[in-house]
Amino acid sequence: MRTPPARSHGRLAPRVSLTPRSLMDEPPALAAAWRATVLTLFPGLFPGPLGESLTGKALSEGVWSLETMDIRAFARDKHRSVDGPPAGGGPGMVMRPDVVAAALDAATAAGPGRPVLYLSPRGRPFRQEQARRLAEGPGVVLLCGRFEGVDERVLEARGVAEVSIGDFVLTGGEIPAMAVIDAVVRLLPGVLGNAASTEEESFSAGLLEAPHYTKPQLWEGRAIPEILLSGHHARIAEWRRARSEALTQERRPDLWRAHAEGHADPVEGRELSDAPISAATGGQTKDRDR
Repeated sequence: MRTPPARSHGRLAPRVSLTPRSLMDEPPALAAAWRATVLTLFPGLFPGPLGESLTGKALSEGVWSLETMDIRAFARDKHRSVDGPPAGGGPGMVMRPDVVAAALDAATAAGPGRPVLYLSPRGRPFRQEQARRLAEGPGVVLLCGRFEGVDERVLEARGVAEVSIGDFVLTGGEIPAMAVIDAVVRLLPGVLGNAASTEEESFSAGLLEAPHYTKPQLWEGRAIPEILLSGHHARIAEWRRARSEALTQERRPDLWRAHAEGHADPVEGRELSDAPISAATGGQTKDRDR
């Protein structure tokens, strides 16, 4: 008689590694778990903040898995060189295409079907909608650049998409990679205690989130807006919507234009006048957050 398989049979996902590792010290990686693979020259930076709070709890429970691959391990010379001087001259060094390609090929072979993203200040802005799409898929492969960047040829040859988390430059792609992973993992089922939290936050409806308040009711002479204490849920929702629109128009006119153009109702898509801004702020025309 055949011995029944253990309960974990068929549920654990294999991981590729070029170096020995202690399997007893690693969190479980379920076969159905969302999987993030990070290609980096500094694997010791991970999981970093991803190992704490809700993302860390989900990681330890196997809701998602994190794998780091040291790009230097794919270098082919005795010095383990990963970069070279830029063609045509210029400052800094550029990451070699042969080394990066070898790392990418190993990562994609271990988990096919996942998009490959290169964290770069020249990439397309990473948006909430993209995080939502990634959360619905099997995972992602993230390439972290260093120095002056990565040889363009490997990005073209491997169909790597470039994404940016903002109009500023960092020393490497590791921190942006953590930001992307965090943005996605929190959308996975079961990670947040209240699924409604992701439906009402900034960018979910193309708008910035309305302000939040909690006790004490009066703090340093500043009171919670009366509407939020009224218990009238419809009016509270209306207030929050108006405040959300006002903040978006004031702070992110680019988002406001996109939101307005996306409305089927031309009245809803109009520019906010002083009246709705007054309603959004509890009666004070164009009152600014302090």
